[in-house]
Amino acid sequence: MAGEKTNIISPAGYAALRSEYDVLLGDERPKLVEVISWAAGNGDRSENGDYIYGRKRLREIDRRLSFLARRMKAARVVDPAEQPDKSRIWFGATVELADDDDTRRIVTLVGDDEAEAGEGRIGWNSPLARALRGAAIGDLRTVQLPAGPKEWEVMTVSYPAA
Repeated sequence: MAGEKTNIISPAGYAALRSEYDVLLGDERPKLVEVISWAAGNGDRSENGDYIYGRKRLREIDRRLSFLARRMKAARVVDPAEQPDKSRIWFGATVELADDDDTRRIVTLVGDDEAEAGEGRIGWNSPLARALRGAAIGDLRTVQLPAGPKEWEVMTVSYPAA
């Protein structure tokens, strides 16, 4: 895709994409092609569940492989441990935030493909991550949420060791 923006990702996130791609291409897809070939030799394909399911699953795998290939091609691997300004929030920062009620929340800014909000990993292009970019300890940042604006204070900023 010509207009696809750069996909910032950590070394571990890129390795996970690469691993999934390799497993699908080198393991799952060849086994599935074998099953489809075997099922196709069993006669009437219109009522052959193995053949029909196999073809459907093969299309899903091919779509996922195409998606992964595009994401890896657009990837720019950034090692959070090598951020030059560790006093501010940039890619890979782990941040402790406090809201107006002093409710604390710890989040790590990661690539969009690595985001897992339930585990505190938020995507680089999420509203909260965009609001936090460049902030330092003590800064207040307002995030526009569906329920309305919410203000967070940056309590700590840390990065993984090199």
